[in-house]
Amino acid sequence: MRLFTTAHLLLFLYVVSAIVFWGFSLQKHSKTIYDLEYQALQSEIDSVASAEVYNKRLAVIEEKKNSRTKQYWGEGSTFLLVILIGAAVVYSSFRRSIKLSRQQNNFMLSVTHELKSPIAAMKLNLQTMERHNLDDSKRELLVDRCIAESNRLNDLCNNMLLASQMEGRQYKPSKEELNYTNLIEDSIKEYNTRYPARLVTDTIEEVAIIGDRVLVQMAVNNLLENAIKYTPADELITISLFRKNNYALFQVADKGPGIPDEEKNKVVRKFYRIGNEETRKSKGTGLGLYITSRIIRQHDGKLHIKDNEPHGAIFEMCLPLPS
Repeated sequence: MRLFTTAHLLLFLYVVSAIVFWGFSLQKHSKTIYDLEYQALQSEIDSVASAEVYNKRLAVIEEKKNSRTKQYWGEGSTFLLVILIGAAVVYSSFRRSIKLSRQQNNFMLSVTHELKSPIAAMKLNLQTMERHNLDDSKRELLVDRCIAESNRLNDLCNNMLLASQMEGRQYKPSKEELNYTNLIEDSIKEYNTRYPARLVTDTIEEVAIIGDRVLVQMAVNNLLENAIKYTPADELITISLFRKNNYALFQVADKGPGIPDEEKNKVVRKFYRIGNEETRKSKGTGLGLYITSRIIRQHDGKLHIKDNEPHGAIFEMCLPLPS
């Protein structure tokens, strides 16, 4: 990137220098033309005997000189402006390409880790059951862990598939009346099974919405998964669902490190994750919040990210109530 940036800068400076040199050369040429015409005028007309004719011809010569100067400055400025705009567009496109390439590289690193972790956990649990004569309770515990890891793997695959379908506009969401309360309670029950004693409910009102069950369920699960990912194991995550201003508000309040104000609008971008993938401790692909925000927009809703007190973040999914 540094080599390209240096070459880009040198080329830009060369073009600007060429335009400036071209401008001075034209000005010099214009002055030469003016001097020749002025000398010819002096040799043809006596400035004293025919002062009126002389002054008219001189005015014409000077007007031509001024016209050429304006033309050179106008054309040069326009050309320079076009060059500046083109350079800015090329540089901006290159920066976006490099940024996307880095995010995709981070995505591949994180996806590799995310895929290997549940597979390794399931393999270990199955090998343990194969090699040891375990009692029914321990065997049931290992089976539950395998199911939890397979659900985690399934969620990751669903996120990747849905992100691809959304990019290609291949997924057509359905519109049906949903019992939003039951949907959220089912998700909470599932995550309480996978992560015991991590979630606590505050206010859960009876709410119905219009939307795609699969997409809404995925958005809810992504917010729960995100909260569990960043909240310490000894802290609780608070879940709320209530009506407000013709919207159904689903809130997930975590006790994680929080999100800086300058990052709040960035975390919903595709592949975007705070920090460096090689040093980051938290798992993830950078797709969860991106997909969630897309789903919410498809349902004419809003996603708000707020600060939790004394620390953490509150993700608020606002979906319109049926009119």
